[in-house]
Amino acid sequence: MKKTIFFAAALLSLVAFRAVETTTWTVDKMHSRFGFVVNHMGVNDIEGDFKNYECTINTTKADFSDATFDVSAEIASINTESDKRDEHLKGADFFDATQFPTLTFKSKSVKMDGKKLKISGDLTLHGVTKPVELEATFHTAINPMSKKDVAGFKITGTIKRSEFGIGTKFPAPMLSEEVQLNANGEFAKK
Repeated sequence: MKKTIFFAAALLSLVAFRAVETTTWTVDKMHSRFGFVVNHMGVNDIEGDFKNYECTINTTKADFSDATFDVSAEIASINTESDKRDEHLKGADFFDATQFPTLTFKSKSVKMDGKKLKISGDLTLHGVTKPVELEATFHTAINPMSKKDVAGFKITGTIKRSEFGIGTKFPAPMLSEEVQLNANGEFAKK
């Protein structure tokens, strides 16, 4: 009798135990943009983006509440639609792409806040790593052409450039201290 109860309990625990499967989502660069906005002299917002970047999301939940975000971008791929400005931004006055060629973000936690995600993680930029918090809204769908699961994310946040040692020669009246991060990404389930 004890053997039967033990066997039944062992069988139930095996049936009840299900391995948690991680889903990986990869960025569709044709339908995505990883950018920023900075204000010039209190007069005009200058937008830019990074042309060469990678982003992967791993999650076990459909609502992405346990997701991890892993982002990297090549600083030399910065684009503000002005070659002269882009070269200046890549130089030692700003990003110093030769010495610090890559920007990275690695999430540490994700929390649901209503229908939004609060993503906390470490941003490494210009050789400095700082914690940042980003906010994301997302939608999921089935791509009608490929019939694959897709997810779209709009991610925003703000950093202070001085905390990363970027553009320290340029005071806030000339170039805003705060830099808005804006990413719009479409991801496909791998």
